[in-house]
Amino acid sequence: MFKKMRRIKQQLSDNNTIEILEKCKTGILGVLDENGYPYTIPLNYVYKNNKIYIHSAKEGHKIDAIKNCDKVSFCVIDKDDVVPEKLTTYFRSVIVFGKAKILEDEKDIFEAAKILGLKYNSDIDFIEKEIKRFWNSLSCIEITIDHMTGKEAIELVKTN
Repeated sequence: MFKKMRRIKQQLSDNNTIEILEKCKTGILGVLDENGYPYTIPLNYVYKNNKIYIHSAKEGHKIDAIKNCDKVSFCVIDKDDVVPEKLTTYFRSVIVFGKAKILEDEKDIFEAAKILGLKYNSDIDFIEKEIKRFWNSLSCIEITIDHMTGKEAIELVKTN
């Protein structure tokens, strides 16, 4: 169902791919809107137990698109170093394909928002206070990963 990476020597191990998902702070979510157009959104996320969690307002383009089609892609860029003298980029990135679900259960929403908040701020009391403050407008989305690959520039493969 998913294509094999063409440049297999550049593929990262599953462990390295997960490390990137765990450490990076921003990803780009790709959805398909109701008019058939791709729509991409940069956002904060957290990776936990083979799932990605993001927060959102309860309404908007992203929410409408997920309701229209639950298949999504998600990209995280770990390294993006342009090397002008070689006219190339030393990159490392991850691409995820999965299915997005808008969480409905209050307990699930709270837990997703909490683990997301704790990735960016370790003060649990502050996180829980902020979740409660924005509760009425808060939505959380869970992406179940169907397939993921990490890839790096061939120049980086040679140095490992």
